[in-house]
Amino acid sequence: MQPFELPDFYLPYPARLNPHVDTAREHTRAWAYDMGILDPDLGIWDEHKLDAMDYGLLCAYTHPDAPAPELDLVTDWYVWVFFFDDHFLETFKRSRDLAGAKEYLDRLAAFMPVHPTGPPPEPENPVERGLADLWARTIPARSADWRARFVESTKNLLDESLWELANINEGRVANPIEYIEMRRKVGGAPWSANLVEHAAGAEVPAAVAASRPMRVLRDTFSDAVHLRNDLFSYEREVGDEGELSNGVLVFERFLGYDTQRAADAVNDLITSRLHQFENTALTELPPLFEEHGLDLRSRLDVLAYVKGLQDWQSGGHEWHMRSSRYMNGASRAAPAAPALLGGPTGLGISAARVRLAPGLTGPGGVRSHTHVPLRKVGPLPLPEIYMPYTARMNPHLDGSRRNAVAWAREMGMFEQLPGLPGLAVWTEHKLDTYDFAVCAGAINPDAPGPELDISTFWLTWGTYADDYFPVVFGSRRDMAGAKVFNERLSAFMPLDLSATPPPVNPIERGLADLWFRTAVPMSEAARARFRRAVEDMTESWLWELANHIQNRVPDPVDYIEMRRKTFGADLTMSLSRLAHGQAVSPEIYGTRTMRGLDDSAADYACLVNDLCSYQKEIQFEGELHNCVLVVQDFLGCDPRQAADIVNDLMTSRMRQFEHIVATELPVLADEFDLDGEARETLDGYVAELQDWMAGVLLWHMKTRRYDESELRHPPARTRPVGGPTGLGTLAAHIGGR
Repeated sequence: MQPFELPDFYLPYPARLNPHVDTAREHTRAWAYDMGILDPDLGIWDEHKLDAMDYGLLCAYTHPDAPAPELDLVTDWYVWVFFFDDHFLETFKRSRDLAGAKEYLDRLAAFMPVHPTGPPPEPENPVERGLADLWARTIPARSADWRARFVESTKNLLDESLWELANINEGRVANPIEYIEMRRKVGGAPWSANLVEHAAGAEVPAAVAASRPMRVLRDTFSDAVHLRNDLFSYEREVGDEGELSNGVLVFERFLGYDTQRAADAVNDLITSRLHQFENTALTELPPLFEEHGLDLRSRLDVLAYVKGLQDWQSGGHEWHMRSSRYMNGASRAAPAAPALLGGPTGLGISAARVRLAPGLTGPGGVRSHTHVPLRKVGPLPLPEIYMPYTARMNPHLDGSRRNAVAWAREMGMFEQLPGLPGLAVWTEHKLDTYDFAVCAGAINPDAPGPELDISTFWLTWGTYADDYFPVVFGSRRDMAGAKVFNERLSAFMPLDLSATPPPVNPIERGLADLWFRTAVPMSEAARARFRRAVEDMTESWLWELANHIQNRVPDPVDYIEMRRKTFGADLTMSLSRLAHGQAVSPEIYGTRTMRGLDDSAADYACLVNDLCSYQKEIQFEGELHNCVLVVQDFLGCDPRQAADIVNDLMTSRMRQFEHIVATELPVLADEFDLDGEARETLDGYVAELQDWMAGVLLWHMKTRRYDESELRHPPARTRPVGGPTGLGTLAAHIGGR
């Protein structure tokens, strides 16, 4: 008996069948024999099992318009990737051989060179043999840019196996938000999205491939594919394989749902992702085309790619309903009819199971656009926060307190806003209550007085800018004005340190002053990286404004990734690296280990802010960008449950930080054969991040920025303003660099 009934699915796109399905089946069967995938001595697959799983049908449904040779090639890719999954299970997951698994995965990279310079190594097993063959057949038709993206997504796909094995070894079920984020990073759907480009003969232009709209399309596609697979594979993965990386199980464990309710909740998230996909395709692609000046061919390629992702969604669902690999017997709707092999099938068999109403009101659908702002929520009781490091305080604290007020006054931060009579963002009293010098002093406990001042000024500037932006542009929904405002900021960060335009507001005045204080000692290349980090942060304000204009609560993974930008994380980390750049090569800072260290620290700080600022942002500002609210909306839970999930996620980020420091950094240092000076630099960088996280938490416990008594008394003749303190908190880490 199945553990739950399959829910009713939202499928807005027609499922169609490629007429070359039979030739793909015959070809891939022969190919599997040639590669040794059906070797009886392995005991993993035989011909009957391969036929029952029917990957030819999968690819015929997911790529209904592909020519016969491309359908054969794509089908071989899917046979390879599913065989890899089962081969890895039998060889490493069941024995929990983490060391052997890592060595096995490391070898596979040699079979996918972006720029081949010679033959690959001699394959030692069917996985390596199949990968070498597929890569040689695929790359002649693809650009170097596509190859690099496909190599990355394949590597991420393979790395998923290590992440899943690590969770099994630890007996750990991931936090719901962590699960969705990791599933997106290392799951197979981004890999499938790259193959959509190949099958459609429509590469996404390099100019827009890394843009936010294209990333959202890929990520929402991936979420829906992964979560759909979790529903169909729950019985096999959880019951037979002892797998812990399954969305249904995650919902059971963390929200206390029974299995049926958890499955229904996962289905709601699938609907959420599809609605976000549609919203992005309709509202964000046209301005993206214009912004980059894409020619007609490039625009048609992007649209063909989007259509290919739509085909994959419906086709993948149709295949899951038929494949012997998955649970697909008990459904609330009629069972699937026999496959039609003659060509397009109109709405497809699964359309009989579509019920639109639940999706339209689920997370990410209409519900995500109907948030009621400024509702009374009251103070949020803080859960027990995990912090293994002790904050220290800089002895120059009092001087920086005084100097920050004087600097803010000089920059005009207490003045009335032009065109808004009687309206000021801050008063001196408000700045006193925020007490950013405490944050700067705890984050930079050993900095001399002048450096601590600069650190405090960055914090003051960033938080003022974050408060200024929604007052001036949010209340008027003025996206055009916001873009012009944002574009002007780069002029106040000249790489050659030439003169800047006359500033017209406190943000421009403060940025120009801080730029010259901070950038003068840097090389021009370092200034370019520094400026890009500032621009990433300021551009993220436009994303927040777009969500407010649509009254859209963002999804958690998009929120967390963008929160690092709104919080100024990349700015902070880039400046810290600049201080160490002569001792440690940029290549090391670009490794997965170092990015994991940075991201885990940044996420911890961001989430501390969201827990502490919940009442301020939701009740007094009408803010949408707070992780507690985001989790509430996404998972349909109450604030206390959401806060517990956010705290659990925050704790897992800190545990991840500790794990990287204890186990991964020593391995990284050995791999790069770092000398003593470089190792000391890395140790110092870790100590700074520890001070930083402890200082961020200390400031949140001491500041009165979030006190209800202060929130009820805004500056005279103003309305509540603001948003996440974001950069302000992180920027304190900058000044001492």
